[in-house]
Order: sequence, then structure tokens, then C-alpha cells
Amino acid sequence: MSRTNFLVIDFSVPEFHARFSVRSKIYHYKIYNDTVMDPFQRYYAYHSAYKLNPEAMKEATKYFIGRHDFSAFANASRNDRAPNPVKNIFSFDVIEKIEVEGSGFMYRQVRNMAALLIQIGKEAIPPGIVPMILASRDRKELAKYSLSAPPHGLCLIAVNYIEKHMQLPLGCPPKSLGRSHTISKCKLPCY
Repeated sequence: MSRTNFLVIDFSVPEFHARFSVRSKIYHYKIYNDTVMDPFQRYYAYHSAYKLNPEAMKEATKYFIGRHDFSAFANASRNDRAPNPVKNIFSFDVIEKIEVEGSGFMYRQVRNMAALLIQIGKEAIPPGIVPMILASRDRKELAKYSLSAPPHGLCLIAVNYIEKHMQLPLGCPPKSLGRSHTISKCKLPCY
């Protein structure tokens, strides 16, 4: 059921790295909030039959904005890397979906934040619980209030890269779809 579409393929400098040159990422977590699930949305949205309070959810998102240690919102990684738990959240909004933009995210961080917001939207817990969970820096503290949200509502929408890593090397033709310039005019090392 997974599908990847490429909208742009472009040249970059040799220092470019698809993971480490990221300035920010934007994720959407779609919630279908009605008593009966739309069958066409079942693979693309989380279904909440409970009426959610979007104002309480929006209030809670304010606590995520800024630079925080998100250890309490990350599950153990499946690999040996120990990522830096300090991330910077630039924006967080609740519309018909949850939208979060940040400098990076740890394993299941967005799904865990979405699950907590859903519990806040159900008015099972108050929005003020977020700073306490952030301060704990412990995943077990979050587990007292919510489990991870299922993956089918999550979608990576955009990846924004550091500008200097996306500049064309000297001597390259202007950006094109290859119709007016040939690649041989641009001297790029092959890796």
C-alpha cells in the first residue's frame, strides 16, 4: 500500500546528504472524526468515533513549539543509532489534520504526539499535561496517558533542505528538465 512520488529531481553539491542536510520536515496526521468511518479513508486516516475538542488540542500544541528534549515521545529506535532527543518544533496546528514541522523527529515521535493530542481532544486529560511529560524525558510517563497512534494516518508532506547544500556547482547550466541543456555541461563528480 506504500507509494512514493518524486516531484523534483535535482543536482546538489557533494556535501549533500538526504538525511543530514535537512532543515525541517513537515508531517500530517489525518484524523477522521465521525461515528462511522469513511471506507475510502480507512488506509489514510485514524478513525476517532469520539467527538474531539479541537480547541483543547490546539492549546496543547503550543507546549510543543520550540526546542525541547522529546525523549518521552520517542519509542526505542530499531537501529543502533542513538539520535539526539533535542528537537526544534517550528509549527504545530490542528485543522482537519494534525500538522507539525520540526528540525527532525525521532522514531514514532509524531505518532506519539498525535496520540496524546487525541486523548486531549477526547478531554480525557488536560492540555497542561504536555509540559509535565516533556520535562520527564521518559517514554513511560507518556505511556500512562496514551499509546502510539496507528501509522495509517501519518504522511510525510515535505522535506526542506539547507540552502547551501542545494546550490548548483559553478559551471552548471540553470535548472531545467534537461530539454534545453545537456548534463555534460555540468562537471559533477559521480559517486
